[in-house]
Amino acid sequence: MNHHLWLYFAVVFGIVILPGLDMAFVMASSLLGGRRAGMAAVGGIVAGGFCHLAMATLGIAMLLQLLPGLFNTLLLAGAAYIAWMGWTFLRSDSVFQPSHSREVLAPHVIFRRAMMTSLVNPKAYLFMLAIFPQFLRTDEGPLWLQSGVLGAITAATQVGVYGALALASSHATDWFTHHPRASAVTAKVMGVLLIATACASAAQAWRGVSTAMQSADITIVVGGHTVR
Repeated sequence: MNHHLWLYFAVVFGIVILPGLDMAFVMASSLLGGRRAGMAAVGGIVAGGFCHLAMATLGIAMLLQLLPGLFNTLLLAGAAYIAWMGWTFLRSDSVFQPSHSREVLAPHVIFRRAMMTSLVNPKAYLFMLAIFPQFLRTDEGPLWLQSGVLGAITAATQVGVYGALALASSHATDWFTHHPRASAVTAKVMGVLLIATACASAAQAWRGVSTAMQSADITIVVGGHTVR
């Protein structure tokens, strides 16, 4: 692996380890359903990443850049979902039963929800627009092959980071089982963290909407007078 691929790995690693929607979903899934649920969430996040790669290749990411309203809608959708997860944790007396139900979601359901969480994560689109193209070299072979290699590096990094997080979170289940009070406190903390993450994403979307409104040239005629 040449130096620019190592640099790409370093950049991706630095982005993946930052707290965000994907990390929050993996941690919550692992605490609720254990290792199997956590790894299903990791798989869904990785699958969503490959979807981002395909969409970037097809130019859909560029379309989102040209349509900031759609981009902000994605941001708000992801924030709303994570906020809902946080609210269920806040209402719970146990980190294992935020919905007051003993039913455990099937891995394929968690996989699907994780992939959707990844697909509504706007940071991934920003990455594909601003960073990913910088590591493509026209003189180093077919671009589709280079994109595949970079995508594989991204997926491997996500599996390593999120997989470790899923395992660490799932190993805490036994301890929490014997410490119900700590489980209740952790549920509240998880709820606050998830809602804080959602609020940060929503604030970013609101800034985008405000910027778009300020930059728009809107003309209104009132009583024969033109107001901009």
